[in-house]
Amino acid sequence: MTYIKPKFRHPDLPKNSIGYAKADYEGVISTLCAGCGHDSISGSIVQACYEMAIEPHRVAKLSGIGCSSKTPNYFLNNSHGFNSVHGRMPSVATGANMANRDLIYLGVSGDGDTASIGMGQFVHAIRRNLNMLYIVMNNGCYGLTKGQDSATADQGSVSKSGSVNPFEGIDLPGMALELGATFVARSFSGDKTQLVPLIKAALSHKGFALIDVMSPCVTFNNNAGSTKSYDYVRDHIEALAEIGFVPEKEEITVSYETGTTVDVELHDGSVVHLQKLADGWDPRDRQAAMRRLQAAKAEGEILTGLIYINPESKELHDVIKSDLRPLNSLTEEDLCPGSAALELLNEDFR
Repeated sequence: MTYIKPKFRHPDLPKNSIGYAKADYEGVISTLCAGCGHDSISGSIVQACYEMAIEPHRVAKLSGIGCSSKTPNYFLNNSHGFNSVHGRMPSVATGANMANRDLIYLGVSGDGDTASIGMGQFVHAIRRNLNMLYIVMNNGCYGLTKGQDSATADQGSVSKSGSVNPFEGIDLPGMALELGATFVARSFSGDKTQLVPLIKAALSHKGFALIDVMSPCVTFNNNAGSTKSYDYVRDHIEALAEIGFVPEKEEITVSYETGTTVDVELHDGSVVHLQKLADGWDPRDRQAAMRRLQAAKAEGEILTGLIYINPESKELHDVIKSDLRPLNSLTEEDLCPGSAALELLNEDFR
């Protein structure tokens, strides 16, 4: 069996505005279990980057260890990539971002990789507002080691082996809001209508953007009693809004006839359109978002959509006032300005 996709493509396949076909954003054939939600997320990433006409070589995709961290093989085959060790993807992303601020950083992680061994790395990437999209493929279990409960497994959920989880699950969007994240969303791997525009909006956001995606493990955590199964997620989804994304270069023609609508303009001029489905909810109000998450959790519902966004976000490079040029392009003269500049710097500390 081969895992290499044939390079031949029909010459009349549609192209985006920069001349790329959708196939140019794909990767190798997936080796994940048939029906795995992670493959649907990979497909949504492909679709979003194709529609946004992002040049693949401008993307740096990073991951850790786990089923989710295999997925960068399955999308953006012509992008930069780094598969780090377990839980250490955020620090690698931080170093790469410091060296070259001009790339688009896309981190892919899992609930184990993020909420257990990588928790310290995750929270510091948030508090620094690192300019990246961080996607968590959340299935509530360790799929590579026979399905043990992960730290995001809900209290009282039942595993395939029949054991009941006695511990409180970690709510990653809630934690991100508490730590000051400037873009927080949750979605379901089976809902591309919602997930694709969320990815597009997150890629356009300036700062740390978290999308926690419920992605059922069909092998170890798709049983009755699991709160991360396809049936449970479908039955308990509560969407905050219908979402649309319009890039700056396109004429804004989206409109909604019913319901309250909110337009959020991002730094690059793109607009996120939201038709609110939840009463009294504003995605720009952090406190309201935290209350809404808590209310949904108390009711056993899974809140999806754009939960919070700060359109005035300042990313890490803005905060530390780093050079506008990528650091990897600076010359020796730039990095060693001479003893006079050093004296001036030292004076500030006296």
